[in-house]
Amino acid sequence: MKEINIKNDSGLLALAIRLVVGWTYFSAFWRRTILATKLDPDLPGYIGEKFNHFLPNALGIKPIIQYLVENPDILWINMVAFTIIEGIVGLFIIFGLFTRLMSIGVFGLAMGILLGSGWIGTTCLDEWQIGVLGIATGFVLFLTGSGKYSLDNYFVNHNYSFTKKKWFAWLGSGTIPIKERIFPKVVLIGSLLILGITLMTNQVFHGGLWGTLHNKSVKPKLEITEGKIENSTLSFDVFRTEGVDVYGSWVIAIELIDKNHNTVLQYTQGDLAQLKKENFDNYYIAKIKPGEHSLIVPLGAKARISLNHTVLSNMANGIYTLKITDISGAFWTHLIEK
Repeated sequence: MKEINIKNDSGLLALAIRLVVGWTYFSAFWRRTILATKLDPDLPGYIGEKFNHFLPNALGIKPIIQYLVENPDILWINMVAFTIIEGIVGLFIIFGLFTRLMSIGVFGLAMGILLGSGWIGTTCLDEWQIGVLGIATGFVLFLTGSGKYSLDNYFVNHNYSFTKKKWFAWLGSGTIPIKERIFPKVVLIGSLLILGITLMTNQVFHGGLWGTLHNKSVKPKLEITEGKIENSTLSFDVFRTEGVDVYGSWVIAIELIDKNHNTVLQYTQGDLAQLKKENFDNYYIAKIKPGEHSLIVPLGAKARISLNHTVLSNMANGIYTLKITDISGAFWTHLIEK
C-alpha cells in the first residue's frame, strides 16, 4: 500500500462499507449488553426468544435451531457466544484489524441471518435484505482488505515483522496473494455464486422470481396436530409458523364442533385468559400462555394444550372438528376422532 497509489487503494475506497458494516455487527453487541439486557432469559426481550422466531421456516439450519430452543441452557451459551463474536467482528472491521479474517466472520454471520430469518420481514423483506447484503459486503471486504485508515495499514507502514508473513496478506490486508490472471475469475465466480444465493433465497422465501409473491410475516398461521379426546380431556399441539415476529397471535376462541355443526364445547377469550400454567406443555423457549384478554401464541412457539371439561366425558363417539380463532378473524381447524 504505497501513498502514490492512494487513488487505487481499494481498501480505502471501501471505507464507508467497512465502517457501516462494522457498526451493524458491533451494535448488536452494544444493544444486548449496554443499552438493554437482552441476554437474561428471565427478562422480556431475551434474544433467545427472537432466535426461536426463526424456527418455522429456516432454510437448511432448522434442526440446529430446534435443538437449541429445546435446550435453554445450551441456547443461552450460544446466544452469549454469538453476541461476543458479533462484537469482536464488528469492532475489528471498524478499526480495520485482521480485516480479511473478520470479513469471513461477516460472511458467516450474514449467512446465518439469511438462512435462519430470511423469510421474516413485514414490509421490505427486512431480514433477507440484511442477510444477502451482509454476504456481498463480506466478500467485497475480503477482496479489498483495509486501506489507508486502518490498523492493518498502520502495522504495515511501521514494518511490524508479522505483516511480512504470507498469512497476514490472507488474514489482514494488503495485496491478496492470488495470481493476477486468476484474480478476475475469483471475483466473477464469487460474485455469481452470491447472486445465485440471493436469487435462490428470494424465490424460496418470498417467491421473488416467479409464481405468486408471498410474505410469511404478514398474517398469523397456526398448525394444529395430535388432537385427542380421552375421558374428560381434550389435548392437541399448536405450532405458530407464520406472522409478525414482534407480537403474538391472539387466540380468542377454541371450539369443538360435532358433525351436525353444533358447538359442544367452547372456550371464549375470557376463558382462555383464565387458563393455568398446567394447561400448557411448551416445547420451546418461546411460550404459549394466557394473556390479559386472550391466549398469546408467539411466532415459533409450540405447545401441547390440555383442556379438562366434564362435557367431554359424556360426548358420543364420532368425528369432531377443533376450531381455533384468532382476533383477526382467521381460524384453523383439525379433525379429532373420539
